[in-house]
Amino acid sequence: MYKVRTYNKIALSGLDRFPRQAYEVGSDIAHPDAFLLRSQKLQGIEVPQSLLAVARAGAGVNNVPVAEYGKLGIVVFNTPGANANAVKELVMAGMLLSSRAIVDSMNFVQSLADLKDPAEMSPRVEKEKSRFAGNELKGKTLGIVGLGAIGSMVAEMALAMGMKVVGFDPVLSIDAAWRLSNEVSRMENLQSLLARSDYVSMHVPAVDGTRHMINNDTLAAIKPGAVLLNFARDTIVDAAAVLESLAAGKLGKYVCDFPEPSLLGNPQIIALPHIGASTEESEENCAVMAANQLVDYLENGNIENSVNFPKISMERSPGTARIIFSNDNVPGVLGQVLSVLAENKVNVVDMVNKSRAELAFNIVDVETLPGDDVLRAIAKVEHVIRIRVI
Repeated sequence: MYKVRTYNKIALSGLDRFPRQAYEVGSDIAHPDAFLLRSQKLQGIEVPQSLLAVARAGAGVNNVPVAEYGKLGIVVFNTPGANANAVKELVMAGMLLSSRAIVDSMNFVQSLADLKDPAEMSPRVEKEKSRFAGNELKGKTLGIVGLGAIGSMVAEMALAMGMKVVGFDPVLSIDAAWRLSNEVSRMENLQSLLARSDYVSMHVPAVDGTRHMINNDTLAAIKPGAVLLNFARDTIVDAAAVLESLAAGKLGKYVCDFPEPSLLGNPQIIALPHIGASTEESEENCAVMAANQLVDYLENGNIENSVNFPKISMERSPGTARIIFSNDNVPGVLGQVLSVLAENKVNVVDMVNKSRAELAFNIVDVETLPGDDVLRAIAKVEHVIRIRVI
């Protein structure tokens, strides 16, 4: 039996992906093989020796000590793209809220509650509606920073609305490039994008390289009156720089999903309570993807959407045993492991090896199940981090 400890409320559609005859799943599971969570912070939580994998039902993994887990051979998964549609739709809502004075006009109508006669209300509404005139999105330019799963969907949506779209992503993957419409003009740098865009939507991860990428220096290049939208992560935007730019009349409005005290009470700021992925559909999509990835890893050793280990998979060879092991990404480790197998007359049928930064991962199918002495010999190979047989 595999054991999965859950944190937070996980959608039932995700929990149903674990076959009951092979898995124990619950919030109080002892000696878990895997964690499945949403927002629970794992920093400071004791790491069980049994733990093989962690799946975060969401894209961000700042609540998981990824580097520490990698050194222990624990694979950390996320679910990129599972909540993309939910975020995409909220970006559209943010652009509309910032351009059409929707909230102000709604509040105005509610302020007329003391009027009981429709004949009196109608001329009052007609007289005041000019205060809430706005702008259309059609024909405006949207700049998208980060052209991954969410950014590409936002681009497609904006194009369908008749907007022009420019994008900037210094690490655009091949898969992302295939998803991207050829109507999106790629900018060479962030400043060029900011100078051309009426709206700027951020869709990059929170890593050291993106911390405060929107700051005083970059905002100096922004098109006057532009609207900045941040539904990615709070740390990529320097709030103090945003406030300075708004006060100077440079930046037009700021729409974000990450409220903080300094942003409140400013009529040029629309702050939402981190609801980007808060839809039933998104929570179900994330839970199902996270569970599927855990099952495939625990049962087959395949890795999809890990943030600390490489993407790797191999079809099971019929009638074989499977050895999987992680190691430091240094020369000679795989060769030493294969030598151990050869010395013990364990025949390799198929294998695959992949690396990512400082870590590597291996899947090896062998004709016969190796004995414990062989596995102990492999575990003693220098730089092997973790090994198991499936």
